[in-house]
Amino acid sequence: MTQAVSSMPLVNTKEAIALIRICVCGDEGTGKSSLITSLVKDVFVTTRLQPVLPLITIPPSLGTSNNVTTTIVDTSALPRERTELNKEIRKCSAILLVYSDHYSYERVALFWMPHFRSLGVNVPVVLCANKSDLTAGTQIEQVVEDEMLPVMAEFKEIDSCIRTSAREHHNVNEVFFLCQKAVTDPIAPLFDSKESTLKPACVSALRRVFYLCDRDQDGYLNDKEIHDFQTKCFGKPLGDGDLQSIKEAILKYNPDAVTDQGITQDGFITLNKIFAEKGRHETVWLILRTFQYTNSLSLQPSFLHPKFDVLPNTSAELSPAGYRFFVDLFLLHDKDSDGGLNTSELSALFAPTPGLPPSWLDSSFPSSTVSNEAGYITLQGWLAQWSMTTFFSPSTTLAYLAYLGFEPPASNPRATTTSALKLTKPRKRRKRATVERNVLLAYILGHPGSGKSSLLDAFLARPFSSTYHPTIKPRTAVNSVELPGGKQCTLILEELGELEPAILENEAKLSTADIIVYTYDSSDPDSFSHITALRTTYPHLDDLPALYVALKADNDKTTQRSEVQPEEYTAALGMSKPLHVSVTWGSVGELFVQIAEAAMWPAGAYPRGKEGEEVDRTGLWIALGVVVCAGAAFVGIWRRMRG
Repeated sequence: MTQAVSSMPLVNTKEAIALIRICVCGDEGTGKSSLITSLVKDVFVTTRLQPVLPLITIPPSLGTSNNVTTTIVDTSALPRERTELNKEIRKCSAILLVYSDHYSYERVALFWMPHFRSLGVNVPVVLCANKSDLTAGTQIEQVVEDEMLPVMAEFKEIDSCIRTSAREHHNVNEVFFLCQKAVTDPIAPLFDSKESTLKPACVSALRRVFYLCDRDQDGYLNDKEIHDFQTKCFGKPLGDGDLQSIKEAILKYNPDAVTDQGITQDGFITLNKIFAEKGRHETVWLILRTFQYTNSLSLQPSFLHPKFDVLPNTSAELSPAGYRFFVDLFLLHDKDSDGGLNTSELSALFAPTPGLPPSWLDSSFPSSTVSNEAGYITLQGWLAQWSMTTFFSPSTTLAYLAYLGFEPPASNPRATTTSALKLTKPRKRRKRATVERNVLLAYILGHPGSGKSSLLDAFLARPFSSTYHPTIKPRTAVNSVELPGGKQCTLILEELGELEPAILENEAKLSTADIIVYTYDSSDPDSFSHITALRTTYPHLDDLPALYVALKADNDKTTQRSEVQPEEYTAALGMSKPLHVSVTWGSVGELFVQIAEAAMWPAGAYPRGKEGEEVDRTGLWIALGVVVCAGAAFVGIWRRMRG
């Protein structure tokens, strides 16, 4: 009989364990060497054995589980061998502690367990009552209650206990299997034996598993979802009557956990508690590892953060598969079909995650994107928000794809969550080069009070407010824009706030932008001079395409207190005149289309002489062609005259 309790050392994953080292400890004469010999030879050896057997390595194919190699180390309890004993204890993955009579049993609590603790080791201990053939008349239940449970309650390092007999070859394979399982399938992260409950981290992980298996998000695992879960985790469907047996087992513990709709989340937790209580925690681990959990009940780092390098001058975007996933996720959780995710719907959607991404909280989500009249994020805003997240932090998107259960195409078994993303072609800062990307970033620069924040509000169709609130930290707004011809793109407008000087000095940060939008208040005479000062202070701004926008055009236009008026200034740069708009006008939406167009097709949005690597020499080549042709004609005429 075995009983699992207490604490384990944690390892990354079951698959990461290639070698298990078992140190067999106990008093002299308890049968340690006989157990090892009986395991290897499969019979009891009656001849006298040497005091300490040499190290034995058992390959995965010989009586071992989990495809790991097992090394078994015999030890001596003699005082003169204490140094070697301590050395082996510190090197081992698990300890098999053997006793065989009352004296050696008393020594478990009086010497061995305190000695392990004094060495500072944190490995599981399997307690073995050997030579059970000498106490054949003793009831197993009595041994467990009188001997094993008290010492297990005192020392939580003890993972399990078992009675064995090397002479009768009783539970010999099983005792070493328990040592292996204590390492590969530790009970401590899962189950609190003292409280007889699953631990909070385990419950949290199982709730996420339930969420991912509840495909229709109705709060129940119906029969099909259970069969799919069974196949995913165990590689085979449930047999006839198995599902009913599972439901009946759950009902014995929780009468409300099974309904006509299926098994509730509490019922699913109860089922796994039953597994843990009955010593079948390897079943719980198989479920958790199928869903990428480590022995510390965190998700695999390689699963959350797969390799995905964004090269210079490129950016990350959602692929069609990524867009489909987020669309389906939104529609699945919009339970009232009102086109927006209310607070409870959004909370349910993010239940299997750590919560909203930190960047969303920093951007005051959902005020950073499109929402309906009730303030709930719409599908358009939802997709735009994820497009912006992917643009700024593809690693965040990849992590949340993992949390939320994105599944790569079945046709490519080696695919990861990275199949939900794609990289754009490298951007070339050239006047005539088209920017081949669907997510564009525009920095909005301008004098305080010029109307930048109101412009961002208008971009998100928020009502105009005449109250002035200075922008302290950077603020972003993201929305989709329809370009001429019907092409859709995502446009991110970012107002830099008090970080404007720091960002403009950082050329690497500045290079992420596709366009600069210079704004000024056409009714404030001191507004435009801020733009000229910026361009003088930061001349590298000319390396980016730009638009000039005169805001508050609904007010009376005034002469700017600058050396050159805005129209003359832009004309001298060889650029278009400032666009005069007001956020109170219904036509303000055309401005965002022009920003996106200028970012995607930047011809004409660069200052003259700042066209990037390629200078437009068309006129020069035409002139040279005319000169060459004229010269050839002159030579021909001259030759005819000579002739």
